[in-house]
Amino acid sequence: MRTGRLTGSMVGIIALTLTAAGCGLSGGSGDSDSTAGGCKVDKGNVGSGKLTGEVKGSITFQTTNLKKDFGTFFNGVIKSFEKAHPGTSVKWIDDPGDSTFTQRNVADAQACTLPDVINLNAETATALTKAGYLLDLGVKDPDAGKPFVPAFWKSSTFKDASGSALHTVLPWYTGGIVLTYNTDLLKKAGIDPAKPPTTIFGLFADYEKIAKSAKGKYYATMANPIWRIPADFDQMNIKTLSSDGKSAVFANDPRTTQWVAWMAKLYKEGAMPKDSLSSSNDPSTPYTQGKVAYGSTNPSYVRFVKQNSPSIYAKTAVGQQPFDALGHTTGAPQYISVAATSKHAPVALAFAEFLTDAENQTAWAKDPDVVIFPTTTTSLNDPFFQDVTGDDQFAQARKLVADQLKTTTAYQTNLSPAVQNAIVSQVQLAMQGKKSPAQAVKDAQAKANELLKQAG
Repeated sequence: MRTGRLTGSMVGIIALTLTAAGCGLSGGSGDSDSTAGGCKVDKGNVGSGKLTGEVKGSITFQTTNLKKDFGTFFNGVIKSFEKAHPGTSVKWIDDPGDSTFTQRNVADAQACTLPDVINLNAETATALTKAGYLLDLGVKDPDAGKPFVPAFWKSSTFKDASGSALHTVLPWYTGGIVLTYNTDLLKKAGIDPAKPPTTIFGLFADYEKIAKSAKGKYYATMANPIWRIPADFDQMNIKTLSSDGKSAVFANDPRTTQWVAWMAKLYKEGAMPKDSLSSSNDPSTPYTQGKVAYGSTNPSYVRFVKQNSPSIYAKTAVGQQPFDALGHTTGAPQYISVAATSKHAPVALAFAEFLTDAENQTAWAKDPDVVIFPTTTTSLNDPFFQDVTGDDQFAQARKLVADQLKTTTAYQTNLSPAVQNAIVSQVQLAMQGKKSPAQAVKDAQAKANELLKQAG
């Protein structure tokens, strides 16, 4: 399931702020004529041309809910940067990352007080890029993308007010997806654990085999489709939204109806617990109890099973989540951006690149308190991700994700909770037999379009 989506009300707030501040990046002949999102800035921060200037001065660095658990690490990074660049100082602040995160940062940007270096999600980066508040990193440092996985860097762009795609972010850390499954339960159903399916419908066929074998004693997975929409659609290369994001188009693809028909069939045949259709629970707990064959797709979950359920861990294996028609996985990274309103942009850009370089990304990924994945090619090739010994399924999961990230893109569909819930509710009706799959898909698209139209 995706995280960090916008609420419907927040979409409206952001739309208003973008209308008010959407002058975009511009440059002028003098400092007083240069603006970024309505704020007066140094002329070197905007327009064409590489950013130049002395790396000296004080900046503010904002993360999202990291200070409590990773204070020692980031304070060390800051000290290393300040030592390498005498005359600089970095003040670290930490935002809670709650539901008003985007609204709060847009307000700061409008007040011309956006932190110099800021940790953003895709939604907030979209809003700030469109309004012209972020440094165009691809222009200000043409070499900025070199450390990163090429496909990840290429896809990590956001559009300005004119619709042009800009590199206003550096991809930082990300998660990953794996199949986690109980080999004993798969074998009972006649499924070879060593040959995970390559398509979503192939995975559904395995779910059906488990339902027929288990006969209600255990299940394949949980029923609530909220965990699968729009993730499955993305992997199947079903276009969920139009290119401008203003309308839903998933009903135009016949595979969407096939997907809903499969979900209804699996629910009816007992592949999923009946009481899990509207439950917010993912498979994590029932998997550790041996009640479902497939666990959470989050690789950090494998470590959780290892620590909390040794008997189930001994039966656990990991496999590749089906690439299906897309042919590769997609990531939803956290980003690092530089404010175009920074008074010390050369310092801010230097720190942003230092923070996200291969050395610092690898070091943080090795922290025992976190399961994250870096976005630089060098980091993903580190022995920490590549060396697997014995039956260490957690290490295998790390390697699997690291390898799939080498070809990943940042193209994930982001739906507001309201739009996602509208689609999910119609699929649930089809799963209960209250609507045909075709009608559910048609109604889901209509309801999604109503909400998208309201959001502007």
